[in-house]
Amino acid sequence: MTKFNMEKKMDAIRRHQAGAEGVGSIAKSLGVNHEVVRMWIKQFEYHGEKAFEKSYTAYTVPYKLDVLQHMNEHGTTPNEAAVIFNIPSPGIIRKWRSQFSKNGIDALIAKKKGRPLMAKNNAKITNKQKPVEGSVEALKAEVERLRMENAYPKKVEYLNSKQGIITKQDKVLVVHELRFDFPVVAVLQIADIPRSTYYYWLKKLGNPHPDSELRNLIQSIYDEHEGRYGYRRIRDELLNRGHHVNHKRVQRIMKELNLKSMVRMKKYQSYKGTVGHIAPNVLNRNFKAEKPNEKWVTDITEFKLFGEKLYVSPILDLFNGEIITYTIGTRPTYSLVSAMLEQAFERLSGDGEMLLHSDQGWHYQMKPYQHALRRLGITQSMSRKGNCYDNAVMENFFGIMKSEFLYLRKFESIEHFKQELAKYIDYYNHKRIKAKLKGMSPVQYRAHAQQVA
Repeated sequence: MTKFNMEKKMDAIRRHQAGAEGVGSIAKSLGVNHEVVRMWIKQFEYHGEKAFEKSYTAYTVPYKLDVLQHMNEHGTTPNEAAVIFNIPSPGIIRKWRSQFSKNGIDALIAKKKGRPLMAKNNAKITNKQKPVEGSVEALKAEVERLRMENAYPKKVEYLNSKQGIITKQDKVLVVHELRFDFPVVAVLQIADIPRSTYYYWLKKLGNPHPDSELRNLIQSIYDEHEGRYGYRRIRDELLNRGHHVNHKRVQRIMKELNLKSMVRMKKYQSYKGTVGHIAPNVLNRNFKAEKPNEKWVTDITEFKLFGEKLYVSPILDLFNGEIITYTIGTRPTYSLVSAMLEQAFERLSGDGEMLLHSDQGWHYQMKPYQHALRRLGITQSMSRKGNCYDNAVMENFFGIMKSEFLYLRKFESIEHFKQELAKYIDYYNHKRIKAKLKGMSPVQYRAHAQQVA
């Protein structure tokens, strides 16, 4: 192949920059492959004219490993790596990759030129080079050995304190980290690892993790939803993004990444015994609704913050689990419930029958509450005494809200809590997907149902 000096390469680049000729025509006029010219252009873009200055470079083993590691981490080709690291030919990098893949790091060590010495001569040289016992050289060698024996256990102890167990892979990583300070063979003896095992794991660790892309995506979804998603909901979100992954695989990866969803807690109990009229359990645990605003459920829950108590009273639509509205106050008074009703009634069009279910809390036994429902033709339903399962959907929402919101966040004040609660309710309605809603959020599911209808 014809060699081109700096002037000819720069001439080809200027012709391309002028815009009159393409890479193909320039390469044809020079009698080279178009990829060669394209590489000159890229090298110039990265390094300027310095890319073509004559220089002899003896590539060290660490440098070669850096190049190969960069290719693994970023998925770059030998051509791209040659441009980035200003290596004259991508063929050199392909050779390094092949050598490392077959024989590990030792294959990257440059061999000395010339005829090798005979074994007899080698033995003589080794004996001559061995320091005499008690000499300065012997003392230096002993100090180096002690330093190495001290460095290895410290590295291993650090890993053990973090993981609680040391694997062969961990030992290989420690040896690999100490390779620049001490001879690899000597450290392997301390680690009690055969050379073949060392190079096997080193080669394996150098390859990208088969689940690396999926692991990053799962971590991203988990962080985006602030730890609120378990493996089933993350599987559904992956499906929404076009990734068909078995839930067991997602569960395994989350276990490897130590990602867990939060625990649910108990809620405020508003039952105070018989206060007024108790309505029958019309809902009777039939939590399925065929259309929006057909069946609503409500209840009150309690938050304890900054030495104070806050009470939240929401209404939830059983059709899609959407929070219709909510009110919040420092005392669980009836006004908390009446204000909630006024806000919720604005959503009603007056068409069709509707049912509103609650527990036997004293708010819902009061005449003003029952009168407000009758005025709009809404059927009142109540859970049986002391039976939380009759209002299980509302109980479930309170558990989710506390585990995903209250116990995951730090609040600066009561006002800050109220602001963040509004954001969470909006997130719950518009963004948080559910498996039973076919992987859609409540608002998305309602809009989808209305389109189909």
